[in-house]
Amino acid sequence: MRAMQPQRQWAVLTVLSIILLLWEEAAAIEVPPDPKIQQDLKQPPTIVKQSAKEYIVDPRDNIIIECEAKGNPVPTFSWRRNGKFFNAEKDPRVSMRKRSGTLEISFRSGGKPEDYEGEYQCFAMNDFGIAISNKILLRVSKSPLWPKEVLEPLMVSEGSPLVLVCNPPPGLPPPTTFWMNSAMMPIIQDKRVSMGLNGDLYFSNVLASDANTDYSCNARFLFTHTIQQKNPFTLKVLTKEPYNNTLSSLNDTDPYVVRNIPETTPTFLSPSGTSSSKMALRGEELLLECIAAGVPTPGIKWFKKGGDLPEKKVKFESFNKTLRIVSVSEEDSGEYVCMASNKIGSIRHTVSVQIKAAPYWLQKPTNLVLAPNENGQLVCLASGNPKPSIQWLINGEPIESSLPNLSRKVVDDAIIFNSVQIGSSAVYQCNASNEHGYLLANAFVSVLDMAPRLLGPRNQLIKVIEQSRAMLDCPFFGSPVPEVRWFKNGLGIAPDNVKYRLHNNGTLEIKHARSEDHGTYTFVANNILGQAEEQIRLEVKEPTRIVRAPEHLSVNRGNTAHFDCKIKHDPTLPIIVTWLKNDKPLHFGWMSKFKKDENSLSIPNVNSDDEGTYMCMVKTELDQDFASARLTVLESSSKPSAFTDRPDPPEDLELSDPAARSVRLTWVPGNDNNSPVRQFLVQYEENRWRPGEWQNLSSYTGDQNSVNLLLSPFVNYQFRVIAINSVGPSRPSGPSSRYQTSGAPPDVIPQGLKGWGTKKTNMEITWQPLLDTQRNGPELRYVVSWRRKDSQEEWNNISTTSSKHVVSDTETYVPYEIKIHAVNDFGRGPESSMVIGYSGEDRPSAAPAELRVTKADSTKVNLHWVSVDPTSIHGEFKEYRLYYWREASLVKGLRINKEKKTKVFSSDVSQNTGVLTELIPYSKYKMYMVVANNKFEGPHSNIVEFQTKEGVPGVPKFFRIVQRNTDTIHLEWDKPLEPNGILIGYTLQYRTVNGTEVGSPQVVSFFPNVTEYTIRLPDRFTRYKFYLSARTQVGSGESYTEESPHFANEEDFITSVIDSTDALVFVTPPPSPPTSVPSTTLSTSTTTTTAPTSAATPTTAPTTAPTTATTTITVSTTTLPTPPFTTKRVDMNILAPNIKIWNLTVDANSDYANVSWKHNFPADSSEFVLEFTLDSNESMKSVLFINQPPIKLAGLIAGAKYRLRVYSHEQPSVSSEYVTFETSGAYSKDHVDIATQGWFIGLMCAIALLVLILLIVGFIKRSRGGKYPVRDKKDLPMDPVDQKDQDGSFDYHSDEDNKPLQGSQTSLEGNVKESDDSLVDYGEGGNGQFNEDGSFIGQYTVKKDKEETEGNESSEATSPVNAVYSLA
Repeated sequence: MRAMQPQRQWAVLTVLSIILLLWEEAAAIEVPPDPKIQQDLKQPPTIVKQSAKEYIVDPRDNIIIECEAKGNPVPTFSWRRNGKFFNAEKDPRVSMRKRSGTLEISFRSGGKPEDYEGEYQCFAMNDFGIAISNKILLRVSKSPLWPKEVLEPLMVSEGSPLVLVCNPPPGLPPPTTFWMNSAMMPIIQDKRVSMGLNGDLYFSNVLASDANTDYSCNARFLFTHTIQQKNPFTLKVLTKEPYNNTLSSLNDTDPYVVRNIPETTPTFLSPSGTSSSKMALRGEELLLECIAAGVPTPGIKWFKKGGDLPEKKVKFESFNKTLRIVSVSEEDSGEYVCMASNKIGSIRHTVSVQIKAAPYWLQKPTNLVLAPNENGQLVCLASGNPKPSIQWLINGEPIESSLPNLSRKVVDDAIIFNSVQIGSSAVYQCNASNEHGYLLANAFVSVLDMAPRLLGPRNQLIKVIEQSRAMLDCPFFGSPVPEVRWFKNGLGIAPDNVKYRLHNNGTLEIKHARSEDHGTYTFVANNILGQAEEQIRLEVKEPTRIVRAPEHLSVNRGNTAHFDCKIKHDPTLPIIVTWLKNDKPLHFGWMSKFKKDENSLSIPNVNSDDEGTYMCMVKTELDQDFASARLTVLESSSKPSAFTDRPDPPEDLELSDPAARSVRLTWVPGNDNNSPVRQFLVQYEENRWRPGEWQNLSSYTGDQNSVNLLLSPFVNYQFRVIAINSVGPSRPSGPSSRYQTSGAPPDVIPQGLKGWGTKKTNMEITWQPLLDTQRNGPELRYVVSWRRKDSQEEWNNISTTSSKHVVSDTETYVPYEIKIHAVNDFGRGPESSMVIGYSGEDRPSAAPAELRVTKADSTKVNLHWVSVDPTSIHGEFKEYRLYYWREASLVKGLRINKEKKTKVFSSDVSQNTGVLTELIPYSKYKMYMVVANNKFEGPHSNIVEFQTKEGVPGVPKFFRIVQRNTDTIHLEWDKPLEPNGILIGYTLQYRTVNGTEVGSPQVVSFFPNVTEYTIRLPDRFTRYKFYLSARTQVGSGESYTEESPHFANEEDFITSVIDSTDALVFVTPPPSPPTSVPSTTLSTSTTTTTAPTSAATPTTAPTTAPTTATTTITVSTTTLPTPPFTTKRVDMNILAPNIKIWNLTVDANSDYANVSWKHNFPADSSEFVLEFTLDSNESMKSVLFINQPPIKLAGLIAGAKYRLRVYSHEQPSVSSEYVTFETSGAYSKDHVDIATQGWFIGLMCAIALLVLILLIVGFIKRSRGGKYPVRDKKDLPMDPVDQKDQDGSFDYHSDEDNKPLQGSQTSLEGNVKESDDSLVDYGEGGNGQFNEDGSFIGQYTVKKDKEETEGNESSEATSPVNAVYSLA
């Protein structure tokens, strides 16, 4: 009967196949997961979540019966209980969740959970059909008390068997049992005393020591987390000998002899008799038990009649008394024998095992989307033991009771659809059942009509290298399936599978693109409902090639090595040329010894450290090429006067001592030419496999001239020798006479043997062929053997000269045993060890089921799913692959990126939980999961929507500190790019700072629509540190920290802007155009106060900028006098997409580094940000600048390690790669302190004496009543000659003021900064202006005496001249 079932199954499949072949059927339409398509697509309901079939609930909790479905329109839900309509609205304890069918039954107002026990079924319906859930059997967990009983002490003779019956109270689910004593200590179990599967405690024989404790059975109920304890058993052991605990412990090795206990043959305590039977269901665990009594304690062994126990699935437990077989299958049926034996005798018990099976899927019906007038089918194949019966339902009702429909026909396990029409959409159910269970699957048939729609990006630009493959992809969808055509420049393209190939998805493949293929291609998709077009531009580029590659060099120490690398490439593709030494990039800079130009690399003054392999690598965005060469550095001769050269070639080669696999070679060395020979290289040539080609055989030291050569069989050799000294190799010697070795069988096993399927029906066996010198004889061939693993079949053999053999017509992913050996005309070689190969993989047929989300947080969720059956993977399990995307932000109006992301779970096929992290708070997500093998992905699971909770917001988009005058600070900001929730306001915390001291914090809160605030300063020297953060209901987000500028004497209009994308941004005006490329110095600090300011320039003796300028970008707490400027901005989005930054190099010193890079931005519109991070504390600083490289980065820490990159200010995504560099130590050992030098001490003394003389002269003139000339009116311009004022005050001004003082700083334009006081303080309102050449326009006047006095309160030292007159 069992053999009849597969035959009937194959007969059904054959009938189905014939019907389907005769039926003219169009392929079902596959709906893409594009959100726009899914939104417009009308579909019947699909159940996506439901409770388990056997649903046991805790009576202390509310009851939740899950039922969720998707569909368009949104489904409505109803329930049946025990086959009758269940009206949830009439029961006050029952509620149904919104947009869901999940029932919630609450008992807060009373009621018993037992009243709601029964069988529930959910119905989800919309205009296109009804989907139904499984029948959910709801039962309430029970944990009854143990019945009260009085247990009398048990009397038992020593050596007799004993069974203590547990008999726990029945619970739902059944409890687990264990044994303890009254002191709550577990009963120690061993080979003699153990607990059976039914919970009883078995003693194979009783010893006197067993009376030392009592025995209590405990039942643990999992749902209620309670333990019920049975009254304890008390044992009284009748003994023949008095029991002595000490004596017993000394003779534990044989207690039966000491106790004078008679030995007995084994008898079975469980099961009884000599045979029994057991039934288990497929996929479950099979537990077999044998417990025996006897003295001594019997041992247990297990066997299976007619075969071996399945080793990988068998576990022996409870001291071999229990046999556990996991995940049983039909082949585990049979008779199992347990044997109990001791030294007296043995007995056997046979258990006859039958494996039945609840229904399981062979082919589960799947959703079917058809166009009008198309054909299709639903197939439902299930197996089981006994064979399940198949019942079809439509919209939850038997299909037999539905209205007749001529477009469908039920044929055994399939429904055939013919010429479906709009309005015939429905949900079909397949119910497969037998006496052990049932399976229920919903599959809808949706009839869809839709005009063609394009799903990909518009106006694509595709670039390919000439002679490479070009794939023009234009994803689309339509129903009926649209017809696809391609045009080039208006002319139709006919795919011929030679040049053009049209794939099923509409992709046009150009197999070998050429320059004439350059142009615009038009994609047209049309069906009866409409047409869609899209244009794709194809650009074919020339390949990048190195046309003159570097060559191997041998250079004497101290000379210059020169490697060529001439490149030919497409002029429209930017190239990056990189030189590497021993696979590590070379760094170029003013301190580097390596020099490169466009086509070469030079290494001056080479030494032994420069030896190595140098590689020239050129890359474009599409391809790359590389070439390498070896540099050998030769030592100079110890005798400069002697002429050195390569050695002369060896002479007089002679062969002697011939053997089967060896021969002796002797030669006479030539003249070494004043450089001793270091090495002799022996080469050979053979005329059978590679005639005329000389190959290296072995090398020997320079003091040898006779060596024994080890040879291979069946090779006709001749030899030559090359001598090598420090200058180089000699010319080869003349060849020796030929020497033929005799043949032999192969002695090498082919390596790299493996088998793997390239198709689902084959296995490709490959190996590495033997070398020519390993053939050992003529007619070499390989004998490959294979057979299915564990099948004990005969080996399949084939002999071939190739290095590959394909086994065809295999089943999908089946293991094979493979071995190989080589054979020639002299015999057979050694056989390889056996390897395991696999036939090809197929697409997984099952999807992870019941994908759902629990414990959703703001940035992570827990995932649960039902793992797939390993047999449905049809290959090696690789991973569960989760696809998820951000569907929308719950913040209205916020634009998001809907890029699809993946996360994999690859631990095991049985994995059914995981955690999805790095989510964005307050967002709506969608996801689905597939299972993947090494080659394919399976069908995707149900699509799950979930929402993340509200989180704390991100940092504000920007935070500006604007000082319009000395009395106030104005703050401006904008809302965060990612609010992560509903903004409820902003929090501003600020405190005064004075060096390292900080004041008490002050906090101000704002409404979410407030984005600016003004603070009044108590005085002009007060500085603040600000912390600005946004708030949601969850809390405050990350603070944006900024410090107000520090101003000493300035009254300028100053703006400090720091954007959220940069740690520090320094806005710098462009310098005056130099005559040569300037070097830019960056000096950084923690606060930025750069802004356009005004400064007065004296009219006498102006300072002229040099022709070669050094531009200094100084970032400190003192404002730089800079002329107003206008920066030209260019929208980088309109530039070509191949804009790049590359070849970033850094030359580091102790406290500065020279930074340079290459870019292809327009010269007049490029703004770059240099970002560098200190490795020790991860502090990051950024600098915004307009100047072109090179840049001098100053203010670094000596001996520190940094990471650095450069990116575009307009397009931050355009960035260089990171470069790591380290500054050198602050001082070298031979550093000389300037303060200890005599000339410096003398110079300081002279300056001090000069200052003293000036002070004395000033006091003398003052005491004589003399007055200095001052101006008559303060609003008149200052004359070159000093004028005296009426009140005796003075304004001193001379030509000396225009001269730079020692130690003064240089401005951005190269002019000398006269003092630390800004010239603006001497003007009215600081409105002086500069011309483009740096000259001053306007006037400046003198302030009142009081203002002059205040103006001298600079934080830095004033000049000596000003100090003299301030004392006067």
